[in-house]
This record gives sequence, structure tokens and C-alpha cells, in this order.
Amino acid sequence: MKKNGKKVVIGVIGSDCHAVGNKIIDHVLVKQGFDVVNIGVLSPQEDFINAAVETNADAIIVSSLYGHGELDCQGMREKCDEAGLKDIVLYVGGNIVVGKQTWEDVEKRFETMGFDRVYAPGTAIEITAEDLKKDLSIA
Repeated sequence: MKKNGKKVVIGVIGSDCHAVGNKIIDHVLVKQGFDVVNIGVLSPQEDFINAAVETNADAIIVSSLYGHGELDCQGMREKCDEAGLKDIVLYVGGNIVVGKQTWEDVEKRFETMGFDRVYAPGTAIEITAEDLKKDLSIA
């Protein structure tokens, strides 16, 4: 696969250890031409941000499946800005809240927190990859 020149940091935030989806995301993004920096599972916000700074990443994709993504992601955009990542594309997806909530409300809350795109549980990573290509201006 031809590289597209864009670097993406991926990982599973907080106390979440769901590794299978993380490996699938990594595999699909690499096949789509992205240079993937996978920080793995059980990752605090700082690990995502430090990896993005160190590698000059174009985007961060945060995964969470254990329902506590809303707590784990609070303040992340501000921390990115403080670290000099004001223009970084910031995505989040998975089972990111506890309990049954309307998706529109969940999506709006994460967008208000500064995430560029918010993905519902079960969204195919191929959709995310296509959005990433659009948001990073890849032909």
C-alpha cells in the first residue's frame, strides 16, 4: 500500500484494555496508507498527546469501549492546544458513555469537548478512514 504521508496516533484511553478493536483499527489504517503510531491500551490522555507531539502527528483517534470515555476525554482538546497541537484532528469512537443515551446528545457533548468527529458503537473503521482522508485533505 502506498503511504499517504499522514501520521495518526491511535490507542484505547483510560482504564480500558480492549485490545482487539485497537489492532483492527491499526491494520485498516495502515492498509489505507496511514503511518500509525499505536500507543496501545490503558492509555492516559498524556500518552496520546506526547506521542502526537513526538511524531508530529496529523490526527489522534481515541477509542473507548468500557463506557467511561466521556470522563476519560474531558479536557483533552485543551491539553492538545497547550502542547502546541491546536490544529490536530481529534476523533473519538466506541462505547463512549455509560447507559442508554440518545446518540445525538452524546455526539453533541463530545463535539463541545472539542472532538472533530464522534463515532457511535459499531461504526466501521473504514468510515473513519474515509473521514480522515477528507479531514486531512488526502486525494
